[in-house]
Amino acid sequence: MSYLLRVQLPDRPGSLGSLAVALGSVGADILSLDVVERGDGYAVDDLVVELAHGSLPDTLLTAAEALDGVRVDSIRPYTGLLDTHRELELIDQVATARDDRMQVLVDGAARVLRVSWAIVAGIGPHGTFRVVGSVGAPETHAGDVPWMPLEKPTILDGSADWVPDVWKDMDTTLAAAPLGVSDRALLLGRSGGPEFRPSEIARLGYLAGIVATVLG
Repeated sequence: MSYLLRVQLPDRPGSLGSLAVALGSVGADILSLDVVERGDGYAVDDLVVELAHGSLPDTLLTAAEALDGVRVDSIRPYTGLLDTHRELELIDQVATARDDRMQVLVDGAARVLRVSWAIVAGIGPHGTFRVVGSVGAPETHAGDVPWMPLEKPTILDGSADWVPDVWKDMDTTLAAAPLGVSDRALLLGRSGGPEFRPSEIARLGYLAGIVATVLG
């Protein structure tokens, strides 16, 4: 089975190699790697790993954190495609889609930004509504959302009163960005965390801004 690990490790030569060896010692193979963020002396990476049949995901945590300076932020099952789709590729897909371009956006955003689901939310005469949702997006609708309209991409408080209880029960971290016009926003949810990092919010804003222009 494949798992997505978010790992913080020292940003120095050999750190990633040592992590690969440690994970290999428990029968795990690294299938893909994305650098999420780099800071002062550290890096945050997303790794998709294939774990040997019958092995428990806790062995990944134990093996990784046995290394000096390594911390695992989260481990969750990964069922996405093992490809390297990125923002520019998604923008091209949205631009060339003949119809349902917002559906292409939310499905692609969930994959590219590695979240559980994505929704385009709108404001109408009767309040907030879901315009379109990705595969796996919750059917439960939020009520009034005080953060709309948005001026810039932002991390949202997942424990706020407007958040549906079922989202809270799944410990969903949330982020959103304006989709060009004040009555539309791209909302992301990540069940079970980890928290969104500033670099991810910047990527979200970049994606939403360009796609808004493509959508007109």
